[in-house]
Amino acid sequence: MVEPLLRGRLGRPYRFVAECASTQELVREGDPPEGAVVATDHQRAGRGRGGRTWEDVPGDALLFSLLLRPPARPTLPQLSLVVALAVAEGIEELTGVAAGIKWPNDVELAGAKVAGILLEASGGAVTVGIGINVNQPPERLPTRTRRTAGSLRSATGRDHSRAALLGAVIAVVERRYDRWLADGLGPLLLAIEERSTLRGLKVAVGGVVGTVERIAPDGRLRLRTGSGETVDLESGEIEVRG
Repeated sequence: MVEPLLRGRLGRPYRFVAECASTQELVREGDPPEGAVVATDHQRAGRGRGGRTWEDVPGDALLFSLLLRPPARPTLPQLSLVVALAVAEGIEELTGVAAGIKWPNDVELAGAKVAGILLEASGGAVTVGIGINVNQPPERLPTRTRRTAGSLRSATGRDHSRAALLGAVIAVVERRYDRWLADGLGPLLLAIEERSTLRGLKVAVGGVVGTVERIAPDGRLRLRTGSGETVDLESGEIEVRG
């Protein structure tokens, strides 16, 4: 049971469906209040950033969408980092293993991607789609991916409760989201930066190649190019060069 594990205002109303095309659409149905969650065992058309598909094996992953209604027009790149931090901290709480954040919205364990986040804004609401690979053994992990995929099980050697993970992640999202609404990204930057898996790496983002210095105060990724110029990037596909 999930509902007894929900600790705050977010997570209600809670709805579970065994299978659906995408929880991103279901969570918006009927104009629900902030905090509504829809979870599923399997998405037939799960998606990630850039229109890519999100593969899952029924029953192995934690797949859900959370509806937020920020009082002002949100800065989605910042909110994406806030949610990534919360997911990383929720995973750490459950597993005891340190989780990294790959800007702007992926979570990694031992260098493998275990979670992805998709934010979509519409009509004053933001749907936050979260997919976490939980109990997949190595042979059931996606292979047609740009980066190595992992799971909580492949990183820890044991299965984990998806219900407990959902409760933990939503609780941390609520705490970090409320702090961001009150004080902006600044108070969260240190915690995000400490988990950054790109710092010091040479990367290519679009037509820009440089070394990652840090995450800028507004949430953009700061690179230093070969000519010594500093560039802050808001979004883009990252190719690690070294």
